[in-house]
Amino acid sequence: GSHTQLEDTAPRIVEHPSDVLVSKGEPATLSCKAEGRPAPVVEWYKDGERVETDREDPRSHRTLLPGGSLFFLRILHGRRGKPDEGVYVCVARNYLGEATSRNASLEVAGE
Repeated sequence: GSHTQLEDTAPRIVEHPSDVLVSKGEPATLSCKAEGRPAPVVEWYKDGERVETDREDPRSHRTLLPGGSLFFLRILHGRRGKPDEGVYVCVARNYLGEATSRNASLEVAGE
């Protein structure tokens, strides 16, 4: 057929996050890169709950990078809670569907 190159395509994850071990207070990045047309919107989930980034809360210590990776300015970890520790997945969506990355665990070292 006379298919053009510009067909819309469902998202696919081309770079998956990998497990990270981070020291408390250090920065960390969880990689995620998705392709699709139209360009998919990437969201992150931790232990099944959506992760808020500086897009929702400008004071957040978590930034969604343009490519879809999740960047932590510093890993928060207190006696009372470990808000950043957990299992993360990134989900890329467009109107044709969604793709979910494999699980990546973020652990805080040295406690």
